[in-house]
Amino acid sequence: MATKPGERKLQILQTLAQMLEKPAAEKITTAALAAKLDVSEAALYRHFASKAQMFEGLIAFIEETIFGLVNKITAEQTSGLAQIEAVLVMLLGFAKKNPGMTRVLIGDALVNEDERLQARVNQLMDRLEASLRQSARLAVTAGTLPADWDVNAYANAVIAFVLGRWHQFAKSGFKRAPMDGWPQQWRVFAS
Repeated sequence: MATKPGERKLQILQTLAQMLEKPAAEKITTAALAAKLDVSEAALYRHFASKAQMFEGLIAFIEETIFGLVNKITAEQTSGLAQIEAVLVMLLGFAKKNPGMTRVLIGDALVNEDERLQARVNQLMDRLEASLRQSARLAVTAGTLPADWDVNAYANAVIAFVLGRWHQFAKSGFKRAPMDGWPQQWRVFAS
């Protein structure tokens, strides 16, 4: 049975993400990916011009998913502090649900790949930090964070926390859950 246009492309990206879920994953080759999909390497290249394009597709999916959820959170939550908490919970939960994509977000899966891929992930992280900075400004304006609060330093510390939790999760072989200790950790960021 033939696959519909776009289905094979999605299947390739899903398989790539699954392969990245192996804690001790070797460098992913197009040959290994093709074997896993039971297709030829040429079949992969009918959908993607290069392996870098496959990773770009995965990064685009991550970006669309995360920012779709960030936009939903900021639209529904009026409190800046509530926005920050909800975004952090979402980011930590995203990692738990998508371990292979977590390896992309921390750059682990991008070692020895095209450097523009890491630049794209860095840009995604900068956008997340900017969103958290805006929520922190709302919290300062509302008085839930002190008036002299440095929103730049706060947003940077919060995003560094998320990256650290993602890193611990990936480097523990996906055993150390990103949400472990969250209620106590949130108290640090909420005060």
